[in-house]
Amino acid sequence: MKKAVLLATSLCAFASIAHAQSSVVLYGVIDEGVTFNNNVAATTPGSGGRKFYLDSLNGIYGSRWGLKGTEDLGGGMHALFTLESGINLNSGALGQGGLEFGRQAFVGIGSSRYGDVTLGRQYDSVVLYVQPVTIQGYLGSQIFQHPGDFDNTANSLRTNNVIRYASPNIKGLTFGAEWSVGGVPGNVTAGGGYSMGAAYANGPVTLGAGFMYFKNPTGTSPSTGFFTGNGSGTQLIGALNKGYASASSYQVAIGGATYSFGPVVTGVSYSNVQYGGISALEGATARFSNVDVGVKWSLTPTFLVGAAYDYAKGSSVTTADGASIGNQHFNQVSLIADYFLSKRTDVYVEGAFQKASGVSSTGAAAVADIGNAGDSSGSTQTLVRLALRHKF
Repeated sequence: MKKAVLLATSLCAFASIAHAQSSVVLYGVIDEGVTFNNNVAATTPGSGGRKFYLDSLNGIYGSRWGLKGTEDLGGGMHALFTLESGINLNSGALGQGGLEFGRQAFVGIGSSRYGDVTLGRQYDSVVLYVQPVTIQGYLGSQIFQHPGDFDNTANSLRTNNVIRYASPNIKGLTFGAEWSVGGVPGNVTAGGGYSMGAAYANGPVTLGAGFMYFKNPTGTSPSTGFFTGNGSGTQLIGALNKGYASASSYQVAIGGATYSFGPVVTGVSYSNVQYGGISALEGATARFSNVDVGVKWSLTPTFLVGAAYDYAKGSSVTTADGASIGNQHFNQVSLIADYFLSKRTDVYVEGAFQKASGVSSTGAAAVADIGNAGDSSGSTQTLVRLALRHKF
């Protein structure tokens, strides 16, 4: 009997130690709001115009739930995983085109000294290292995104089949790189891509820089390629870049910085985007450049306001018949006020106005497109959102 009691006690102690060395966390964000769009392009006769709607996928944090866990392997090593799903509160549907874990799904192994290696569906390096120093990263939601999110700084698209390395924090410096494996027989580069980035935070200064390249970004079926990596295979593009969908390559180079002094944070970022080898345009390359500046002011510990200006420009591309398309310009002003009811719950109101000019990628007049809200029916668009956000 004594031996049995001792054995049971030892097993219980071992189980406690094993449990202490492992953890699984349930987390999530519910960000639900009423949105007003004053100008929605018609998809069918009579369908355009003003629009009121509930939206839970395009808030400051898109609504989600997830599981993440770690296991201590000893010697400074650990195993880790993350499974994260987008949630559409208003229909109960999954986000990201219906993918069960469309936001993130990866597993890996790492070291507190050497960094982590993870495999699965993950964020690209532009999002991980540079988004925090863009106006969408430190200020607001879709209303602060770059036009059409053409540089993916708002994380509209995720990368599939990724092998990623992330460094530990080295005196404020972090960096990483990833390779998205295309999986095309006989061609190891087709349908895949890579990205790299770095960030540095020291006192009031935060810096970020990143580069991403993807070959054959439009996949031949849903959940393939970069542009069509969602479950539905729907391309998150509008008139500003729809004419470049046949590009054989897509790349983004971006850098930015924020500076904090007291309760005020200011920032600036610049990105350059290229759609290369566009077969519909005889192999031409189309380019976009974008610059944003913003300021966030915490008037009290529970109330902040912010404002931003964004300018985007598309380069001119010549078609086979000699016409010039894609010379387009976008000017956008965005505002936000956010009040925190507690550490986990806040209410916010934000709005944006955008004006477009020039010729779109389709050859028609350029139309406004705030974030990924969709094309307007003309050169201007206004978006206003009143929302409640809760984190758990």
